[in-house]
Amino acid sequence: MLEGGGRVGTYKSGEKTVVTHRAQTVLHIQQENCESLAAMDSEKKTQTTSEQMTDRDLSEQIKKVTKDSHVRAENTELMLSFQKGKVTLPQYKLLLCSLYEVYQALEEEMDRNSNHPSVAPIYFPSELARLEAIKKDLEYFYGQDWREKIVVPAATKRYCHRLRQIGKENPEFLVAHAYTRYLGDLSGGQVLGRIAQKSMGLKGSEGLSFFAFPGVSSPNLFKQLYRSRMNSVELTEEERNGVLEEAVRAFELNIQVFDGLQMLLSVTENEPQTCSTHSTSVNTRQIPKAIIKTTPLLRMVLGLFVALVTVSMGIYAF
Repeated sequence: MLEGGGRVGTYKSGEKTVVTHRAQTVLHIQQENCESLAAMDSEKKTQTTSEQMTDRDLSEQIKKVTKDSHVRAENTELMLSFQKGKVTLPQYKLLLCSLYEVYQALEEEMDRNSNHPSVAPIYFPSELARLEAIKKDLEYFYGQDWREKIVVPAATKRYCHRLRQIGKENPEFLVAHAYTRYLGDLSGGQVLGRIAQKSMGLKGSEGLSFFAFPGVSSPNLFKQLYRSRMNSVELTEEERNGVLEEAVRAFELNIQVFDGLQMLLSVTENEPQTCSTHSTSVNTRQIPKAIIKTTPLLRMVLGLFVALVTVSMGIYAF
């Protein structure tokens, strides 16, 4: 008698009984194999379906189409300075000026379109809004009259113009810009904040409010929530393609801003060297004596030049 398998008593012969038992065993193994294969096939189908769903997620599609642009953005001179831990105070201050302009445009358009079906699911002002934090940092570095001292490159103005334009004409495109900026800042916020603090020799959190997200207790969990909300946005095929194109544009606009800031920084760094009194006096002392002694006329011209400079300095000091 075999437990759980039924009786084999109709065959008195021990040999026949063994054969029958073996046949049932083979059938049982074949049945198990079939069930196993069926389970594997079902699991494979489920995995394929899951992959197809992932491919259709808007967040994954944006990540895919902006891959090359993302690499280029990370390799701009400004971002490399951050990555190498060599960001300077002038670099950071100019970056804050542009971020203020960009976030002012973005958040005003997000607020104005907060009830739009494409914007509402990803509207998290309490958790993500950056404008007030940037204002705080600008006041720390520039003083109470910081608004009068803001300098931005033309690329920043173009970026802001684009945000205003789509806020009026294609609010669904704001999804691309919000995802690019907010999740990018949230992802690298704490790391970049520490790099900036160390590079610029800042004490405490003063001047680094931009990197802090007090309304987000867990960045990873929040990013999962944000992507889930973003993937739930209902878009037509045309609108979806438009959002993907806008995501690429968002990266390109940011790259242009980074490059523009670096060019602006080069100009501001050179201005003091060419305009300062110290530089003028140094250059005068470096004129070779052989040239000064060349002709009486040249000596007279140089004398007049020095006299004019002296008078000018006296008037300026007065």
